[in-house]
Formats: sequence, structure tokens, C-alpha cells
Amino acid sequence: MNSLAQTAMQTAEEMRRQLTDKAVEDTAFRAKLVADPKGVIEEEFGIAVPDFLEIKVHESEPKVLHLSLPPSSDVELDEDQLEAIAAGLSCCL
Repeated sequence: MNSLAQTAMQTAEEMRRQLTDKAVEDTAFRAKLVADPKGVIEEEFGIAVPDFLEIKVHESEPKVLHLSLPPSSDVELDEDQLEAIAAGLSCCL
């Protein structure tokens, strides 16, 4: 059985995959996603992205690798952040 955190990560991963696939196929969508990721996510999935959550879109380049690390383990999460994780809006504890 999946834990709540695993379910949230799967949901976030599915959302990321859907956004990525659409951005690869549709250059106008890609430009909009880069310019306003929160707005696009809210529009695509019908969810409100919490104000505290910052979303950055990085476009890959042939000779650049982006490595995303989760927050360090000593980071304390508040109630809003825990709710965002549970809703699949944030994947990392």
C-alpha cells in the first residue's frame, strides 16, 4: 500500500509528465509554461497552487544537466506545505 507521500509523489510525477509531454509538442504552451508555471498548472489541472510554493521551469540544453535535490532533512514543514504535498503539488519532503 502506498503512503500518502508516495501517492503525492506519483501524482506530482504524473502532472510533471503531462506538462512536459505537452510542452514538447506545443511551442506556444511551452512558452506559456516557462513564463507562468503557476498559471498554467492551475489552468491545466484546475488546482490552486499555494502562494508559498515557487515553481521554476528549467529548459534543458544539450550540454547542461539540471539536478534537482530535495530539501535537506532538517527542514520543518508547516501545515500548508504538508497539505500541498498531500495534494500532489510538491513532491519532496
